[in-house]
Amino acid sequence: MFSFVKSLLPTSYFLPTLLTLDTSPLDGFLQGLVGACGISVLVSLLRVHFLLEETWRAKEDDGSSAARLRRVQSGLPGLLWFSLVTGIFAVVGYRVASLVVLEFSLRAVSGLVTAGQEPRTFLQQLLLQSQFSVGCALTCSLHFLHEGAAQRWLCLLLAAALSWFLSRQTTKLWHHVSALYELHSSQGYCGVCISLLTSGSSLLPLLARATSITFSVAVLAAVCIINQQFLSATEALRFWTPLTICYTLLVVYMQEEQHRLPGSQALLNTVVVRLGGLTVLMLTVGRWADVLHIIMCFLGEASCLIPTMDLLDAAFLENGDFSVKTDPPRRPQRRHK
Repeated sequence: MFSFVKSLLPTSYFLPTLLTLDTSPLDGFLQGLVGACGISVLVSLLRVHFLLEETWRAKEDDGSSAARLRRVQSGLPGLLWFSLVTGIFAVVGYRVASLVVLEFSLRAVSGLVTAGQEPRTFLQQLLLQSQFSVGCALTCSLHFLHEGAAQRWLCLLLAAALSWFLSRQTTKLWHHVSALYELHSSQGYCGVCISLLTSGSSLLPLLARATSITFSVAVLAAVCIINQQFLSATEALRFWTPLTICYTLLVVYMQEEQHRLPGSQALLNTVVVRLGGLTVLMLTVGRWADVLHIIMCFLGEASCLIPTMDLLDAAFLENGDFSVKTDPPRRPQRRHK
């Protein structure tokens, strides 16, 4: 039905090539819905993790009260945020999503190899920075896995329904933990809070493994999607050579910026630099539609990072103190006469 309606539109006269979508509107909406739900699940679980760390740190500091994190946006603001992110992922093409996935994967691997700070702290910062890239990874993987399927819209509908269910459950978990964790963990009559009290330290490694699996599948899908755009090996080499050089220079520059400007300011500068580099690259070897989609990625990154600035500040100021919880206390050494 959507293809019939689209065939009736005089795109050659009224709709320029820049405004045409890479997929059908229904498929794009469902893929965008899955990407937005993936970001919501990641952010909700990260907020639970940071709340557990702050609660433990408050107990260690002579029982002082924990600093409260900002609650997840609910009601109309939360609905507007979710609709905005879904619309961005629905419009951004799979080509640009593949480029974002490859750039973030290269930056994550190089950062893990050359990380000069506490690995746990770096992992927290990396997960917070990966919000928009996780959405791109999900949309890119869905496009590749369901390409050519007879009932593609039905497969995407099932994926969107499962993603919506997981998003709702993790959001309810965060609301419950943020309101009642301290009371339930001290009284010991809530199964969810008791489980988080006993095994909450495994939440961050679980998120890291799930995110790494997501990007592993997305990298394979991104390479295949980009290679499908070329008819010969010469054209592919003409594209991959400047892309590899651009990505390498961006990674080196961003690592220097993070050492020179620690904190959330360095993160915002990193977003501008890497998306600006992709814009210049697409102006050279890409299409005008890709340039427009990269500009929309600026809005997507901002819509993911700005609501989680409290988590970013907590991650940059933490310095990995939570991992010290399992270390035994040192005994004072006796002085020999």
